[in-house]
Amino acid sequence: MGDESLFMGGAWRGVRLWRQAALACGLLSSFAVHIASAADCPGHPNALGTSRTLVVDPREHPRIGTMQYPETLPLADHEVVLTFDDGPLPRNSNKVLDILAAECVKATFFTIGEQARNSPEGVRKLLAADHTIGTHTQTHPLSMNRMPIERAKQEIDDGIASTKAALGDNADALAPFFRIPGLLRAENVEDYLAEQGVQVWSADFLADDWRHISSARVYDLAISRLEAKGKGIFLLHDIQARTVAALPRILETLKARGYRIVHVVPATAERPATPTEPQEWLLHPSPEAIAHWPQVPNFVFADLGNLPVPARSDFEEAEETSTLLQTSFARPSWPQPPGLAPENTTVTLAAPAPSLFELQGGLDVARRGAALSRRARIASVAHDADTRRPSPREARRLANGRQGRFAHAGGRQARRAAANASSQNGPSVPAAHRGPVKRMVQVRKRRV
Repeated sequence: MGDESLFMGGAWRGVRLWRQAALACGLLSSFAVHIASAADCPGHPNALGTSRTLVVDPREHPRIGTMQYPETLPLADHEVVLTFDDGPLPRNSNKVLDILAAECVKATFFTIGEQARNSPEGVRKLLAADHTIGTHTQTHPLSMNRMPIERAKQEIDDGIASTKAALGDNADALAPFFRIPGLLRAENVEDYLAEQGVQVWSADFLADDWRHISSARVYDLAISRLEAKGKGIFLLHDIQARTVAALPRILETLKARGYRIVHVVPATAERPATPTEPQEWLLHPSPEAIAHWPQVPNFVFADLGNLPVPARSDFEEAEETSTLLQTSFARPSWPQPPGLAPENTTVTLAAPAPSLFELQGGLDVARRGAALSRRARIASVAHDADTRRPSPREARRLANGRQGRFAHAGGRQARRAAANASSQNGPSVPAAHRGPVKRMVQVRKRRV
């Protein structure tokens, strides 16, 4: 089983490499076809040309166009598929055919049944120029998303019938390609088309050429949206005069910027579909879809055998040993600090002798010395105060201060005499009969 898986894995890797090589060869051959087509364009050696023809099976991919569906055509970068709706209308559709012929470009046209009935020669011109012909309903109703399914079926079937009638004997040349008017999709309509083997085409970008805008605006929208996508299905309308005016410049810009035109045709019994990878049908595939990281190989063992298994007795121990292990590992203890050696306990530090703290002469001598020191400091301060001369400014400030104090003292004495003279609380007492004046003297005790 392992050898088979390795063989199959190698085989699938070989197939993948072969398909990738085939795809690369296809791109190179497409480039060669592009050169040949441009060179073989009569009268226009520098024409844009058609780079390659892509064959698709409508039953394998029933819905394409990223404006509405997950899948689109499997195009390489800078590859464009031109599509035109609503024709044929001779006065404008014929001009579009002439412009495409001048550049040897092939496109896909989605015709309206009534237009094909009114101008069958326009449909036959499409076939003669080797363009692909699809259908676009019978009357171009902008209500396919809400009309009854029976009426929608009639629109689809009548449009196909009218286009086949215009082709006459070449009715088999009609491609099973269909585009819903206004891109107003409905699931029941899509299911019916898938049952008929008809592929529904949406688009990847458009130029709004059905609106009332200038041809310059059509060109600007076409190029800017194409540059944003990088590739894809381009939707235009061959019945519009503004499209006729913008188309030559659009094709010229595509050629100048390295874009290539791809022609799409349906697969038949004689013409099989072009080989593709599933991720190629996505406009911008995810990295997981395109990156193939090497897989880890499956190892194959010739003889597995049985590995030796230890006996149970190898893990059995004595009861005390188990208890010791359980105690030591289940309850870990914090390491204790080491104890001091017995001989270290008898060591004592040296103490100062009492004689170091004794005073010479006793305590009385120390006190007298302290008192003498204090009197010496006071005398020194007084001597400094007497010897210090005040500055002229300080002398004036001191003089003013003494006069103020004297004036304040004289006024206080006058006020006191007036108060005694005018007192009405009793008879005045002569100064001779007053008692002696007592003075309070604060005596400071001197500490010895």
